[in-house]
Amino acid sequence: MGKGMKAGKRPAPKQNNSKMAQMQQIQAMQRRMEEAQAEIEAKEAEASAGGGAVTVRVNGKHELVAVTLKPEIVDPDDIEMLQDLIVAAANEAMRQMDEVSQQEMSKVTGGFGLPAGLF
Repeated sequence: MGKGMKAGKRPAPKQNNSKMAQMQQIQAMQRRMEEAQAEIEAKEAEASAGGGAVTVRVNGKHELVAVTLKPEIVDPDDIEMLQDLIVAAANEAMRQMDEVSQQEMSKVTGGFGLPAGLF
């Protein structure tokens, strides 16, 4: 035991304070990321194809939640066109949701230089 020290007490190295501060920052960022993720999951994106003949809506969990078809687009002799329009609208809605997600997460991770698409 060092001179003038009491049993069980050690001086706290300055390095530990720095590490503790970093851990607190990381924990705070993790909480903000969880909050942002919950907000993203509550959002929805909508996209159309075929001049609005097909409209789809997806949520922040990338789940398809609605498909709306105008009656005039339903042609039993041209099912392929309808299928293509649904896929096109769904892909656009998913792309929009990805963009929203990236924007929201970049607000949280802004100064940390984390790679795009990490979340």
